Amino acid sequence: MSLEVLASEEWAGRVGRSLSAVIAAQPGIRLCLATGATTAPMYRKTSILGDPVIFLLDEFGGLSPDDPARCAAMLARDLPGFAFLAPEVDSEEPEIAAERYGTAIAKDGVDLAVVGLGTNGHIGMNEPGSARDSKTRVVQLAESTRAGALAYGAEHEPEWGITVGLSELLECKEVWVVVTGSHKAHILARVMSSVVGPELPATYIREHPNVRFLADTDAARLL
Repeated sequence: MSLEVLASEEWAGRVGRSLSAVIAAQPGIRLCLATGATTAPMYRKTSILGDPVIFLLDEFGGLSPDDPARCAAMLARDLPGFAFLAPEVDSEEPEIAAERYGTAIAKDGVDLAVVGLGTNGHIGMNEPGSARDSKTRVVQLAESTRAGALAYGAEHEPEWGITVGLSELLECKEVWVVVTGSHKAHILARVMSSVVGPELPATYIREHPNVRFLADTDAARLL
């Protein structure tokens, strides 16, 4: 496990360039990407060459397909012009859709997952209480996650979603955990120091053999 702290004013550009270099060096790379306020500035500094296979990390259920808070809508805005695969939350059988999505990810694996860190210690929508061996599945969202959707312009609070499970994330060849902002300082300090367990699902990622925590100086102020 490595922790890299970057100056807040240059964080997005440096990490975006690093991601660009990784993608350029591996034609056909398989990526699993998070969305949201943390990753958006980084993606906007990313130049993608080649034809990567991109899986969306998670998606809100119960929102209309054109809702601006849908994770697919956010990724399309932040990485315009690139096709990606997303969980079928509009399916009449979301549990089956989640299982199918997990199978597609597991079939050939993921080379690099880029994930954020929730204020309650979640990774993706693997909320507190998630087990290390949890698979891609339908999940009930924590209050803070539902409120976060409103901050992205959701028409109403979503109650559920589909997320790539911790099991699949731990099987990725490499994982980057990106953390920015002073409001993430307390949770980052807890995740880096707490006993590994379901109370803070992000602690499981510390066990990955090839994980990088990439934080700006604001998020790292308590470390």
